[in-house]
Order: sequence, then C-alpha cells, then structure tokens
Amino acid sequence: MTTHEAGLASGCVTTVRLNTTDPVSTDTDALVVGVHSGSDGIRPAPGAETIDRALDGKLSDTLASLGHKGSAGEIAKIPTFGAISAPLLVVVGLGDAPAGDASPDSDDALEALRRAAGAATRALSGKERVALSLPAATAAQAGAVVLGGLLGAYDFDRYRTSGEGRRPVGEVTVVSSAEGAEEALRQAEVVAEAVKFTRDLVNTPPSDLWPARFAEIAEETGPKAGFSVEVLDEEALRDGGYGGIIGVGQGSANPPRLIRLSYSPAGASKTLAFVGKGITFDSGGLSLKPSASMDWMKADMAGAAAVLGAVTAVARLGLNVNVTGYLCLAENMPSGNAQRPSDVLHTFSGKTVEVLDTDAEGRLVLVDGIARAAQDEPDLIVDVATLTGAQIVALGWRVSGVMSNDDAVRDEVVAAAVREGEGAWGMPLPEELRKGLDSAVADIANINPERSGSMLAAALFIREFVPDGIRWAHIDMAGPAFNKGEPYGYTPKGGTGAITRTLVGLAGRYAE
Repeated sequence: MTTHEAGLASGCVTTVRLNTTDPVSTDTDALVVGVHSGSDGIRPAPGAETIDRALDGKLSDTLASLGHKGSAGEIAKIPTFGAISAPLLVVVGLGDAPAGDASPDSDDALEALRRAAGAATRALSGKERVALSLPAATAAQAGAVVLGGLLGAYDFDRYRTSGEGRRPVGEVTVVSSAEGAEEALRQAEVVAEAVKFTRDLVNTPPSDLWPARFAEIAEETGPKAGFSVEVLDEEALRDGGYGGIIGVGQGSANPPRLIRLSYSPAGASKTLAFVGKGITFDSGGLSLKPSASMDWMKADMAGAAAVLGAVTAVARLGLNVNVTGYLCLAENMPSGNAQRPSDVLHTFSGKTVEVLDTDAEGRLVLVDGIARAAQDEPDLIVDVATLTGAQIVALGWRVSGVMSNDDAVRDEVVAAAVREGEGAWGMPLPEELRKGLDSAVADIANINPERSGSMLAAALFIREFVPDGIRWAHIDMAGPAFNKGEPYGYTPKGGTGAITRTLVGLAGRYAE
C-alpha cells in the first residue's frame, strides 16, 4: 500500500501492507497475536488459532507459565525456535472475551483492538517488520488494527542527535481476509497520518512553531491535501476588527494570525465549521502562570492542530461534505505591549469583553474565529480547545468535556468521539453561572471571578458569541491533548492528537 507523509512529519514513516495468507508462514521480524483472559484461563483470540496449532496447542500453557494473564495491553514475547516463520511471537492481552452475542464492530471492541495493536507496536520499537494477526474478520476490525498499530509506532525524534531512543516499526502488515479490508486499511492510514501530523505540531517547541510558522505549514499542507488556505496577518486582523486575537497576541514579538481552511467538494450539501484554539505558547500574559504550569504550554495550540489535521484527512479521504477550519493563532506573552487586566476588547462579533484575567485568553481568540465561521452559515460549528484546568479537575486527563447550545448536538459530538475511541463526556451549561460573567463596563467579562464551575462558565462565555440559529458545540480537551504520564495503548507521551479523529468522524457522518 501507499505510504503517506504529512506536511510536518517527524520522520517516523511506517509502511502498511495487507496479508491474506496464513500468519504461520508470514515473513516478518515479529508476529503479534491476541489472547483473552477468562475464569478458565487464557484463550487464544481469532487470528491466533493457526499459531497455537503450530505450537502444538501450548500457547496458553506457555503464557500461564510466564505469568501472563491476558489483561488488556499486557505483552509477552516468546521465541518461536522455527515453529513459525517469524522468529519472535508477541502476545498482547485483549482482556475478557466478548459475550457470544456481542458485535465484533462495537465501539468498545474496536477500541480494544486499537489499543492492543498500539501496545504491540510500541513494544516492538526497533523492529523493521511487524505483522499483526489480531482479530480482523471484518473491515472495521482490520481498520482498527492498522490504525492502532500505526499510532503506537509513532515517535517524535526530530530533535534527537544521538540516534538513541525508540526507533519506530518500519513496516506493519495486517493479516485479514475480510471483505473491504483493503479500503479500510487505506482510510485508517490516512487518519493515522493526520493524527501523527497533529502530534508533531503539538510536540514542536514554541521556538520553532510561532503563529506565522504555523500559517506557513498550513499553506504548505493545503495544496498537497486538496484544500485552500487563507491567512490573515496582524494588519488584516486589526483592519477586520478581530480584537480578541489581536488583544491576546499583542504582547508577543511574534504577531497573531487567523487561518481559514476551506475544503469544498463538488456536490456537497452540508457544511461543517471547525474552530481551533491556537495559542502557540501560553505564559499567561501579565496574569503570569506559575512555572510548574508553564512547561507544557507549547500544547496550548492543540485545538488548532487538531483542526488542521482533521481537515487534511477529510480532504485526502475525499469526503462529500464542505468543511471550513479556522485556526486562531497567537502567542500569549507578557511585555510592555501586552493586554492588561481591565482592558476592554472589541471582538469581531461587535461585542465588547472586559479582560479580568489575561490567562483566560483561549476563549478570546475562539470567539473571533467562531463569529467569522458563523458567516459561512454552516450546519454545525465545533470549537476545539485546551481551554481550562477545570476540565482536568472535573474529568481527568483522558476525557474531554463537550458542551453545546443544543442537547442533541452535544450528544451527537459525544457519540462521534466514543465511536472513534476518544473519551468525551457531555456537560451542562447551567444558566445561573452566566451572571458571574457580567461586566460593569463591557458586554461581558472573560472570567467568573469566583472560579466555580469554570469549565462550564468558559463555555457559557463562548456561547454568547454564537449567533441565534447556529448549532454549536465546544470541546474542552485540556487534559487529553497532552499525555504527561507514561505511554499506554497507542497513546504516546506528549502530544496525543486528541479529537482529530472525532472531527474526521463527524465529517464522515455529515457526508453520509
């Protein structure tokens, strides 16, 4: 199959192949199979049957002697001594066996496959060729296996000079004879490259990714993928009345940008607008963050990265839906030119905002992007942002909060995230919190001084800038966008690429 390389590739390119023959004879450096745990012991999963027979039916006993339980993501490596073509057998746990009436293509089942494949390719860093003989009796299963495998093989190595560290798998072969597997693999490869592109952007240090450079990357990517790119520089933003973006970016030597991405296939009748927060570094401005909260603020542009990654994938997949993307880019820095607490901004919508806290800057750039996106009269606007620490307090590091001006839209976006294996939870917008955003001098203040329910209050603030009749959802992914802990499943340390797949999935649903 074709190997694709994103516009900001980190160098870890993995080839994908499909194998429809018996995995026993597959020519590869390592063969991966799955096992289920259960009260009666370990059970080989589909895809491992012929391997078990080649080992004289001793796979379960061998694993038991190694203490392997078949738990989800658990890895065991076994030399094959010539029993099969691959010199190394890698067994990955899939957790409990599914119930007899369970669909193999359920959301949970497919996510289990993605995570297992990702855990396996992560564990096989340094191997050139890896074959995945995991359950892949359907096209959806085959797609899940290759997507997880490719995402697990990711490594951001651009700044290493020693050559040490992880060397990602060079070639992934998926064993499947399912009808439609070839097309499922092609689609999964495109989505995986988009997520890796998003991760690359998030992992890039702010010294190499300021607003104008981000704009250049978008301009380099658009023609290759099949979408157009329009960039508004600081003069155009000032002339256009984008006071939110200008206000946040005015304290930096690197001026802000607003980027409009447009993918418009012939005959498409639906239009989606994605708006991404793109703070390429967030010091907090004059409301300076403590140093312990600042070291990973290169990730504060993850919303814009997810939008760029998603539009790239939508265009490359050729989905029959119009998609516009708005990347709201600024660097939030303290200086003699920085905006001050108590300043009043005139936003693109015409509404004025009193800035009570310069570290509540993401919502200020978003509302300019949302007001501009509304002029396209889309069927749905979705904004994506690493917006509040309160999201992490409420939902943890792996679950995004979804809020909306329409409960059905909120549930639609949550369902899209769950289908893609991205944790999300619908949250309310309590009207009593709106009063806390009242300003004595402007139309609205950018924070509630009491800070109670601040994830919800931030969404209420953004809602004020969504015109009547426009369906809108807000995704706060402050925690899920950046993994500060150890890798797990297909998720690496650092930038995760969160919500990229959700946006692509939404576009796919609207194309249908």
